[in-house]
Amino acid sequence: MTDSATANGDDRDPEIELFVKAGIDGESIGNCPFSQRLFMILWLKGVVFNVTTVDLKRKPADLHNLAPGTHPPFLTFNGDVKTDVNKIEEFLEETLTPEKYPKLAAKHRESNTAGIDIFSKFSAYIKNTKQQNNAALEKGLTKALKKLDDYLNTPLPEEIDANTCGDEDKRSRRKFLDGDELTLADCNLLPKLHVVKEQVAPLGMV
Repeated sequence: MTDSATANGDDRDPEIELFVKAGIDGESIGNCPFSQRLFMILWLKGVVFNVTTVDLKRKPADLHNLAPGTHPPFLTFNGDVKTDVNKIEEFLEETLTPEKYPKLAAKHRESNTAGIDIFSKFSAYIKNTKQQNNAALEKGLTKALKKLDDYLNTPLPEEIDANTCGDEDKRSRRKFLDGDELTLADCNLLPKLHVVKEQVAPLGMV
């Protein structure tokens, strides 16, 4: 495609600036899973990019003009503003292509949906104000986490031949969702799992 960073023999890195939510100090990178998702994608692509933290309490006027009505994360790519996280992921995968940049898409469709409902279950649990609903919401979150754990322990098709030496251990030995390399699926899920762990660990759930 004509937008590709490798098209037309242009081997230069694009100019990318990622705007993310600032932490409570107003300067450091905040604990926003969507900001961290885009940071991971750019880092895994190996492309040069700048990061600007945005304090939402004191959002500068020039950012209002750059992306009016939009909260971080968003980015600029060669001057063009990109604001939708899912569309940004798709754009980066289609634009920063091999051989200069690695392909990050998961090989297995199931990897993209593994753990997909964990964050919504967590949000419902952590925001609940009715004591009588706690047990059911906690059960829903635990079930979602168990489903993810089962997926991670189930060998991928390419692992099955390597794991056919008897019945001693048929669990997957892969490091990440889709294999031994991080993919877009991990970039989406890992920051959310970190938030869940930080919040529920003090409650004794993990």
